[in-house]
Amino acid sequence: MAQPPKAKLGQPDQQHPQWYRDRQVADRLMREEPTNLNLAELARLRIRYTGFPGGWDIQTDLDTVLKKWELTEESLFEKTRLIHETEQLYSIKTSKKEDWT
Repeated sequence: MAQPPKAKLGQPDQQHPQWYRDRQVADRLMREEPTNLNLAELARLRIRYTGFPGGWDIQTDLDTVLKKWELTEESLFEKTRLIHETEQLYSIKTSKKEDWT
């Protein structure tokens, strides 16, 4: 089982309550291509971890995925806004509970 990493030097470290699930999503994003769902997941995690004092491994991997997919955070958010206007990616039927914590 993966363990949360230690603190970054000089910064306080908190473990996000969703770290383990987020780690699995980040690992999947590192391997896969930018589908609509994957773009939405990347944006969701970017929002969750922006300003969060921890989850440095996930934050680093999210930066790597952005570069791999040749996106900026601004272009990612622009694409996902358009995706969410035209299709419903998340629903209670496909997910046992929504994960926006």
